[in-house]
Amino acid sequence: MSIPRLLLCLSLSVLCVSSKPTEKKDRVHHEPQLSDKAHDDAQSFDYDHDAFLGADEAKTFDQLTPEESKERLGKIVSKIDEDKDGFVTVEELKAWIKFAQKRWIYEDVERQWKGHDLNEDGLISWDEYKNATYGYIL
Repeated sequence: MSIPRLLLCLSLSVLCVSSKPTEKKDRVHHEPQLSDKAHDDAQSFDYDHDAFLGADEAKTFDQLTPEESKERLGKIVSKIDEDKDGFVTVEELKAWIKFAQKRWIYEDVERQWKGHDLNEDGLISWDEYKNATYGYIL
């Protein structure tokens, strides 16, 4: 009788040791990404440009000469420096990045709205939504 018990204990031990732990769930809410671009400063600053300026403004800056870029960036820094002490604090920079991202969201919503409001009455009817989303399929 001791051999079956020993085999049972041994098989249960092997089963417990070889079993896969349950999948660990991430319960942390992560901040949304500031840009679609990869964040690798060794290769490119595109991520930072998108986060700092907003996607559309970053595209504009890419087309400027270095002198024009410095001039415009100086004007933007003056807007970021809310307390006008000549320095940009971390809090001021975070507030600016949030502002730039919100501005992009509002502009995108406006663009989407115009694309769906086909009769331009300020309202989107179900027919307009179906038309803009699915075309003439339905």
